[in-house]
Amino acid sequence: MDHPIIETREVTMTFGGHRAVDRVSLEIRPRTLTSIIGPNGAGKTTFFNLLSGQLKPTAGRVFYRGKDVTGLPPHYRTRMGMGRSFQITNVFPRLAVLENVRLAAQARAGVHYNLFRHYRDYLEFEERAMGLLEVVGLGEKAAQPAANLAHGEKRKLELAILLALETEVLLLDEPTAGMAVEEVPAILDLLARVKTAGDKTILLVEHKMDMVLSLSDEIAVLFNGRLLAKGPPEDIMQNQQVQSAYLGGMA
Repeated sequence: MDHPIIETREVTMTFGGHRAVDRVSLEIRPRTLTSIIGPNGAGKTTFFNLLSGQLKPTAGRVFYRGKDVTGLPPHYRTRMGMGRSFQITNVFPRLAVLENVRLAAQARAGVHYNLFRHYRDYLEFEERAMGLLEVVGLGEKAAQPAANLAHGEKRKLELAILLALETEVLLLDEPTAGMAVEEVPAILDLLARVKTAGDKTILLVEHKMDMVLSLSDEIAVLFNGRLLAKGPPEDIMQNQQVQSAYLGGMA
């Protein structure tokens, strides 16, 4: 059996007298899609911030591939293979769509812009970026400023940037937040294709239960900052504690 790619041990985050995350111990298997669900205020985004390094836990430890990364900042975790998207899109709006992805590909390769290098030296990164834009369905908009994209298209661009960074783990915080209903199926299809490729581990925070149930290998339920349950979707749907604490109140 595979060792967990991400593990938390008794992770706790306290803000003043409030425990946003309360002694959460969780193991994530490699090359799976795990959704983290729970009502508003359950601690989902705070937990993601602990995984990605935006926050350092008040107590407990975070491990990536068996290495203790609790004290490492986000950029170190990204270099190690943990990529994070946010509820609010995080792109360079004035740059072209292609440039956003090309810069990520260059950063991954450790190549920085040099005024005295010929532009052809950067073609491999441009080709890599263009290929990823085709994957996420933005190839025709490569030359447009990122600011001109619709909200759903910006989420696709953000995912292309993560793929360009070649992160092994994708931490996706509500990738459909703020989207129009008609934009959601495209993101669902994109995530399904990334999952089917079989070389990524995906952690997903999402409120849309139909999306969670169709994509997830496992679901972890947070409630009042605590891990209430974890298991395959069918088990979670039948769990009486989950139904009374969360699912029963979603209608």
